[in-house]
This record gives sequence, C-alpha cells and structure tokens, in this order.
Amino acid sequence: MKKIILVLLVSLIGISVQAQEKKKNKNAKLEFKVEGNCDMCKKRIEAAAFSVKGVKSADWHIDHKDIHLIIDENKCSKEDVAKAIAKVGHDTEFAKASDEVYEELHGCCQYERID
Repeated sequence: MKKIILVLLVSLIGISVQAQEKKKNKNAKLEFKVEGNCDMCKKRIEAAAFSVKGVKSADWHIDHKDIHLIIDENKCSKEDVAKAIAKVGHDTEFAKASDEVYEELHGCCQYERID
C-alpha cells in the first residue's frame, strides 16, 4: 500500500511540474534593436531573419532601428535571429557583428558602432 501511495505522489508531482513549464508560442511577437541606415540594410536584415527556420514575419523599421518578428518559439529564438543578423554585419541587442563583416558593408550601410 505504501508503494502505491508513493508512486501516486511522485506521479502527481511530475504532472504539476510539467503543467507549470512555460508553453512555447507558435506565433510569438517580438521586437528588438538592430543597427542599420538604409533600404539596402532593410533588405539584408530581413533576409537574414527569414533565413532562420521558424521566422514567419520580419519587418525592420528604418526610423526606429528595430525589427518586428513573428516566430515559432518551438523552432527558434530571438537570439537565433539576432545571431543571423549579426552574421550579415548588423549589431543587435543580443549579438554584435564581427569587425570583418561590418567593414564589408557598403559605405552608406556602415552605422555608428558603440563599443
């Protein structure tokens, strides 16, 4: 009898822990800062975002220098998208572009970097 009660108790604890885990959203709306200057930057940033599996929508705003995303959190995270954008030369809140890639950007695309 004690074994049955123990098994039931452990099962209930397992179920309650699982129920408290944060569910990942299939249509999570996110936004974060991305450095850039022009329409060429916009195309490059959005293409990099769309290269990440799970990105459903990506729209970079020149005036606010931020990207608005809709992603499937089961497939990617905002950090994954930020890394992809940094790889094409644009600094984000979560990842910084390498100096080599930044230097290869067109002159009008080179934004003021903060170290």
